[in-house]
Amino acid sequence: MDGLITFLASNLLMIYILVFAIYLGMEVISKVPTVLHTPLMSGANAISGVVVIGAIILVRQAEPTDYLVLTLGFLGIALAMINVIGGFSVTDRMLEMFKKKKR
Repeated sequence: MDGLITFLASNLLMIYILVFAIYLGMEVISKVPTVLHTPLMSGANAISGVVVIGAIILVRQAEPTDYLVLTLGFLGIALAMINVIGGFSVTDRMLEMFKKKKR
């Protein structure tokens, strides 16, 4: 229990930033009209790309015995790549709708 309290006390600013980012993200997404969700997904792909790069850097700098960091880095890479691939496939389908049909 003392370790948890020490962790929370030393990372309090980061916890505040995380909670604020979650709240802000929920507020921004809830205010977006349905028509704009797919174009905004293209922008989210860029953010997920940054998450992939950050997770790769995290994994590369981790100690081989630090399983928590390695696991979090792997999860970050896997989930961000799922988001990037899904986002690009949806965006590609959306852009196909605007191409002229062949006769």
